[in-house]
Amino acid sequence: MNDQGTFTDVIARLGIGADGRGAPQTAAARTLDSLRRRIISLQLPPDTVLTRNDLAREYGISQTPLRDALQKLEAEGLVDIFPQSKTLVTRIDPDEIEEAHFLRRSVEIEVVRKLASEGVGENTLTRLKTLVSMQEMVIANGDDISAFQDIDDAFHQALLAAAGYAGLHRLIRSRSGHLNRLRRLDMWDDEKVSRIIREHREIIAALAAGDAEQAVAAVRNHLSQTVSRLEKLRADHPAYFPD
Repeated sequence: MNDQGTFTDVIARLGIGADGRGAPQTAAARTLDSLRRRIISLQLPPDTVLTRNDLAREYGISQTPLRDALQKLEAEGLVDIFPQSKTLVTRIDPDEIEEAHFLRRSVEIEVVRKLASEGVGENTLTRLKTLVSMQEMVIANGDDISAFQDIDDAFHQALLAAAGYAGLHRLIRSRSGHLNRLRRLDMWDDEKVSRIIREHREIIAALAAGDAEQAVAAVRNHLSQTVSRLEKLRADHPAYFPD
């Protein structure tokens, strides 16, 4: 399974859409998703100048949907818009990382506590196990890390959905642009992806056992790995962070 589109189809069949809704996207939404992905993947690194005319031609859209997409990216802290001048990809902000990490960790800890305490249905466990198996397949087939990360995002979205808080995924994503860029900046080697898969399986095991405290501990550990290396990553990539 080498085609990332195939993985996207499987995720959709599992009831997990990229935006949590599954509705047809407008031109502005498609452009927003594409630009967000390119910024978070560091294909468009900090300080990149985004020229509206070039982007409009590239995406085959008019200035209005492009402006809407850029304004949403600005609201997410991923670009700065200078009227009548330029649009610039922001540098990675450590304060934004800390806030996003606090938000995500707080929400997911309570989500797994609720799921473990109230009981997790077999459909949810199967969905989570399938997503982990898909991650293993991506790595075994040597696919790019973007597919792995998409499935990783779907795993955490599935946890929120199972607890009845699917809408919080959009909130967390809108606040996590800086955190997600830090995650991408962190080295994606065999050790890291194996650790992520192992930690996902530990979360599933705790949920299946109904062990709320173990589920909380597993999520807390899982979500703290990259943030704990913030200062090292900042020292290794100073041009990506504020002076």
